[in-house]
Amino acid sequence: MHGTKQRPADAHPGQWVLIAPEAATDPPKTADSEPLFTKLRNPSTGEATLYLFNSGAQQLFEVKAFHEEYRSWFIGQTVQQDGRLLFVTPMDPLFLILYYLIKADKEQGKFQPLDQVVLDSEYPSCPLLLKCADVKQYIQHVTEEKEIGSQKFHKYSQEKTLKWLKKKVNQTVKALKSNNISVGERVHAATFISGKQITDSKEDYVRYAHGLISEYIPEDLSKELLKYLGLPELKSRAPEPPLKMPAQRHGKKK
Repeated sequence: MHGTKQRPADAHPGQWVLIAPEAATDPPKTADSEPLFTKLRNPSTGEATLYLFNSGAQQLFEVKAFHEEYRSWFIGQTVQQDGRLLFVTPMDPLFLILYYLIKADKEQGKFQPLDQVVLDSEYPSCPLLLKCADVKQYIQHVTEEKEIGSQKFHKYSQEKTLKWLKKKVNQTVKALKSNNISVGERVHAATFISGKQITDSKEDYVRYAHGLISEYIPEDLSKELLKYLGLPELKSRAPEPPLKMPAQRHGKKK
């Protein structure tokens, strides 16, 4: 679907051209549940990243921007100076929630209600992650759970998380193969492997899928996942030695 997020004509900086699935731009059921563009903490880097909650915050979407210099859009009778093209794709909110679970486990190391874990003063929209459909059902894939009375308490589980991430890797491998996407050359280029015939081996697919999933998890967890998948950590090629500088000639003292 092609669509635009539009505001009054004098508010061009808040207007974008985007490609999004229907679910991302469905009209709100109530006046206070419109789709929301908001910045949240990137689960891999911890830095601000743009996301989209659909109507009622039932689903989370990742927003990627394609940008070229000297590009603009004609929208109606106006010129949109921001020439970026935004791609909106579904995103599993558990990846973003996982960031806070790991953080809480390092700082407190105890069972807590989710609404006390998924909080961030810098990103006030963060609690909306818990409103996404099926989060409460699938949170068990990354946490240990205790129930006291009618309240549930959760604590990050690395063992469960690695098992869940391995399933994500396997699903990604399956999708790559079913779409006939070749990965061997990309893997060999990224890991500086040379001198071998390039083929799409099982390890190549798993390693490439691991790289894709690693874009959504912290670096330490990515390394643990690499071990869990049984993949050796490849070292990047050593840098070339600096070129020798010509010897300087020293003038004779008179």
